Order: sequence, then C-alpha cells, then structure tokens
Amino acid sequence: MSLSVKSPRSLRCLWRGWRGLSSQGGVMNVFDRSMKRRQKQWASSLLDSDKYDYLRDEVGSRLADRVYDVSRSLPDIVERLFLTDISDSSLRNRKKCEMPTQCVLADEEFLPFKENTFDLCAVLSHNINNTKYPVVVVQIHQVLKPDGVFIGAMVGGETLYELRCSLQLAELEREGGFAPHISPYTAVTDLGNLLGRAGFNMLTVDIDEVQVHYPGMLEVMRDLQGMGESNCAWNRKSLLHRDTILAAAAIYKEMYGNEDGSVPATFQILYMIGWKPHESQAKPAKRGSANVSFADLSKISKFPTDPQKS
Repeated sequence: MSLSVKSPRSLRCLWRGWRGLSSQGGVMNVFDRSMKRRQKQWASSLLDSDKYDYLRDEVGSRLADRVYDVSRSLPDIVERLFLTDISDSSLRNRKKCEMPTQCVLADEEFLPFKENTFDLCAVLSHNINNTKYPVVVVQIHQVLKPDGVFIGAMVGGETLYELRCSLQLAELEREGGFAPHISPYTAVTDLGNLLGRAGFNMLTVDIDEVQVHYPGMLEVMRDLQGMGESNCAWNRKSLLHRDTILAAAAIYKEMYGNEDGSVPATFQILYMIGWKPHESQAKPAKRGSANVSFADLSKISKFPTDPQKS
C-alpha cells in the first residue's frame, strides 16, 4: 500500500488518527496520556494555580460527604493516606493534610499497588479514558480489601454542553464543518454496568450538576486550561481560528447568557459507590424463594371496611 502526505500538518493528523485507532488488549486508545501529563504539569506550575482549584475543591467536598453516607463500619483511625496523580508538580503543590500522606506518581490506568491493600478508594478524576474505564475499575477492585468500598466522581457526558454547542455552530458557520474541541466523557448509563462487570456489589450511582458563571466564553476556556483540563483526545484539532472563537463567544452569550451579562458553564458530575464482595454483605434471595405473587400487589389498596365507621 502506498501513501503520500502533502504537508507536515497532514502527517501529524495521520499520526494522531493511527495512535487513536491503535489498541492495547482490544481497547481503543482515545486520550493522549503524555499530552494530559504536560497539561497538568503546565497548570500546576502557574504561580496562581490555586485559583483554578475551585471546581476540584467543590466536587472533592461533595465526594467526601458521601463517605459519611456509608452505613457500614470503616476503620476509626486512618493509618495512612495515599495520594496519586499523573503530575509530579501537582503532588508537590498539594494542600497540606493533618493525616500522614504518601504521594505516589502514577497514572490511574496503571495503579502500582498490591491486591487487598486499601479499605477505601476515593477517586476524583476529570478525564479518565472512557474506553479504558473498565480497566481502571478492575484495578481499583483488585487493590481493595474484601468489604472495601470504592467512592468515585468523574465528569459526565453533558459537561460543558454550552461550550461544545457554541464551538460547533461557530465552526459550521465559519469553516463549513466542525472538529471535537472538548474531550469525550462517560455516560451515566454505562457506570452501573461497568461497576458490576468489575465485580462490585451494592452499587449506587447518582448525578449532580455544578454550574459556574463566567464573564464570557474566553474566561471559561482560560480556566479550563488553568485546571489542566484542555482537550487531550488524539483526534483533537490543534488550531482554532480567531474568527471562529469570536463567533463562538457571541453564540455562547446569545444562546446561554444571563441577564447580568455573564454566561454559565455546566459541569455534570457522576458519583458512584461500589463494594468489594464479602461474606458479611447482604445477598439477594434465591430465585423462586418469594412467597408473594406480583399479581397480589393490586389488592393492597383494597383494605377491609371498618364497620364502626360505616
């Protein structure tokens, strides 16, 4: 097979497409992990990097609240807290914690821990490769002890729909077509199935929304960059024309703008809880053990008449 490439830009696009279609173990590689690492490194190196932590802090606080919702007993004393991140500079710039903390430089797709190590795994991730998420969940299941709990939060598929729609409409108008500028996210309908396939029991999945208001679309994009959450998909478009950006900003404000001149950005957050199986956990009754028929449910409303009130 012969192939001719007319420009370096075409070669880069071809390389990205090939890397995106390449797979490991039959799993498509959607995200450029090296690019995500560079984005995180750059964001954490900013002198004012802490001012972009507002979304992570809010979601992390709501995730921590779900630990208190766990009714089963957990160890009263936290012996050690392990903090992992893909960026070493993010770990260096972490907020101080009163608990003994050990920082581990690791990709969430390759956890460097032994099986049956942790009582609880809390995962806050904006950008796990949704095609590799089954691998991530299986690894979390392995490092948990029996009866250990996994509590996670990640952005859902409706995140930043305002920005996504505005960019697509502007590109269609100015360039005659559009390319993805926002990384793909996981759909809530997939989470329960993924947790079950990984071996978790007693599953809980719920959705929350965090809406942040900005002066305009450019401020939304600036803060996403400051968070280290720019698009890192292999098929991303490396250049966004100035005219397209200005058109998208105008569309954003026209379609979604508030009366005070600000614009909203919606972040859909998916929360999940799953337990590693243990003999002490409640188990479903055996098939065919029910002693009440569903046909009798229609008779519940037919209460006997009290003769004293008639």
